[in-house]
Amino acid sequence: MTVIPHPGPAAPPRVLHAARRPALVLVAHGSRDPAAEAEIRRLLAAVRSARPELDVRLAHLGLNAPLLPEVLAELSGRVVLVPLLLGRGYHVKVDIPEALAAAPHVHGTVADPLGPDPLLTDALHARLLEAGWAGQPVVLAASGSRDPEAAVDTGAQAALLAARLGVPVRPGYVAAGGPSVARQVAALTAEGHPETAVAGYFTAPGDFARLAAAAGATLASAPLGSHPLMARLVLHRYQSVVRAPVRLAV
Repeated sequence: MTVIPHPGPAAPPRVLHAARRPALVLVAHGSRDPAAEAEIRRLLAAVRSARPELDVRLAHLGLNAPLLPEVLAELSGRVVLVPLLLGRGYHVKVDIPEALAAAPHVHGTVADPLGPDPLLTDALHARLLEAGWAGQPVVLAASGSRDPEAAVDTGAQAALLAARLGVPVRPGYVAAGGPSVARQVAALTAEGHPETAVAGYFTAPGDFARLAAAAGATLASAPLGSHPLMARLVLHRYQSVVRAPVRLAV
């Protein structure tokens, strides 16, 4: 770059961003359980702490404020929406993209859901160890969905966890789809495993996590919640959509 001298004191160098960093919107399902909202806000705080230069917002699909359309109405320019959901389903495929398309002042992308992912394997393993897991077969307890691709995603995460733990890991569901968590626990018991564990494959505490914990297993791990690896995974999803901006000194 050619610099042309000019009279007067030199101006201090300016740092320009090649492109403004897109805002990051964490999209939670929403829950009537205050503990769920508190846990999601702890995750939000962890993401903000890890990347303080980003505009990080929290939005909900229902039940809690602020709702996703309200958050998008406050933004402009580029945005990346990261669903705090563990697999593909109606919310990821329809609800969130429609809300983004209806927002007049933003353009952006919906990132992949959080699962399946090796980081979730690490977090699930850590939660099991916290609960006292000692090598028992595991039922990966998920909420469930009518979308068959959601079951594929849960099955893939179960396979990742089985490879890590070296024990059988079977998906079970508490809401939609099947087999249920209780049925999978009973099946493992009938196969000669008197002790079993339930891994809570949920992003926050609530009724689904409590139902899974009450399904008859020897122990049940806490939901993934604000485990440190969850914040890391959210930022991985963000970075998979948009690269960090280039800083140019002029």
